Amino acid sequence: MRSGYFKQGYADLLVLTDSPAVKAWCAVLLLGLAAAPLFVGNFLLSHLTIILYTTVGALGLMVLTGFTGLISLGHVGFLMLGGYAYAIGVARLGLPPEAALGLAAVVPAAFGLLVGVPSLRLHGLYLAITTLAFSHIVSAGILGGGAFTGAGRGIMVERPVLLGMSLASDQAFYWFCLAVAALAILLVLNLRRSYIGRALMALRDNDIAARTMGISLVRYKLLAFLISAALTGVAGALMGMYMGIVSVEGYPFLLSIEALAIIIVGGIGAVLGAVLGTIFIVTLPEVFGVLTGLLGGRLADVMSTSAHEVKTILYGLAIIGFLRFDPRGLRGMWHDLRHTWVHWPLRY
Repeated sequence: MRSGYFKQGYADLLVLTDSPAVKAWCAVLLLGLAAAPLFVGNFLLSHLTIILYTTVGALGLMVLTGFTGLISLGHVGFLMLGGYAYAIGVARLGLPPEAALGLAAVVPAAFGLLVGVPSLRLHGLYLAITTLAFSHIVSAGILGGGAFTGAGRGIMVERPVLLGMSLASDQAFYWFCLAVAALAILLVLNLRRSYIGRALMALRDNDIAARTMGISLVRYKLLAFLISAALTGVAGALMGMYMGIVSVEGYPFLLSIEALAIIIVGGIGAVLGAVLGTIFIVTLPEVFGVLTGLLGGRLADVMSTSAHEVKTILYGLAIIGFLRFDPRGLRGMWHDLRHTWVHWPLRY
């Protein structure tokens, strides 16, 4: 018979949740998000769409950095590969959109294996620099690809008809991004609870002890790169569909910093942290823009004339602030708030 939070069997440790309240709130949240296009304006719908496909990319980096402990500064390279794989598949090779979207996962995953090989011997700053160099190699290769990759002009892409559903409207594209984000969250949640996920976290905590226990460092580090790159590539393809064009300029290095800021602010090693961090980081520049608009004067033109620089400063301040005052991130704050609510007035 159950008593409190005691788990009686191994299956209880693997289940996503055994709380009816959590299941009910998740269902309400999903229904609310599905109904959002019917009630919100174009600007807010666009903002929610960006949050959804950014969440997919953040989950990709969470698998690599949060679960496995491998720092990457070049994840924008996988975003770029995913976007270009989809665009080339549709515009150059004449593939169906479904096959091109699959290509957007397969191509970055293959390159992820190549980049993962140095991770077998490199750690920390050296691995981060290696991934950064990889992203520059990808951008240089695309710019030198001539007509096939569109070089500096990029490749125009139209929103396709996927699985019989036209994504031409903003509402339809939002629903598709919502479905992909929900599937990505379920995938990473189940991955974390599986033998593979526990092996990745064991390598993160102590790779020598993990190898002593029989966990293959080669297999699981390469698998982490493969899964991470595949998820990030899908996010890159969705980003290309949203923008209507795939170009090197559309995937700046700032996106790598944004992804790191997301997992640090949200909480490293947690799927909920990736979701909360994405909402916070994507919304932060918009909130800053509204505040500067209210202040008026020259500050009102900051986001329009120096948006890139302002975002860099905001992301840096967010990273420093959370590392200094609460390294657990928004996930830790949420758990404290929930604990206070559940145990009130006996919290202390």
